[in-house]
Amino acid sequence: MGRHLYPPAPDMRLPDTQRLTDGELYWIIENGIRLTGMPAWGDGTGHDADTWKLVHFLRRLDDLTPQQLEEMQALNPRSPAEIEEERQDQDFLDGKGSRLPSPTPSHHQHQE
Repeated sequence: MGRHLYPPAPDMRLPDTQRLTDGELYWIIENGIRLTGMPAWGDGTGHDADTWKLVHFLRRLDDLTPQQLEEMQALNPRSPAEIEEERQDQDFLDGKGSRLPSPTPSHHQHQE
């Protein structure tokens, strides 16, 4: 979701973020950060157990193994459009299909 946001959501693994208290992290998840890519995810009650689980998860980010990251990525659902976009990105990086399609004439151009 946050891949194309500008400005991007903060990297929760960075020391500045990890130095925040659990309460500060909870507040950020619940309320978001204005003028950034970090939306509010809270339900407004101030006692959301899922938000506390996210705070706990953020504290463990640096401890995740590559295998755990792969397992989580496999569980992350992707839409067909996202899968196609990833395929196109990989094709571009591999040097395939880098030609741009021919432009189609616009309605402003005179056609004979």
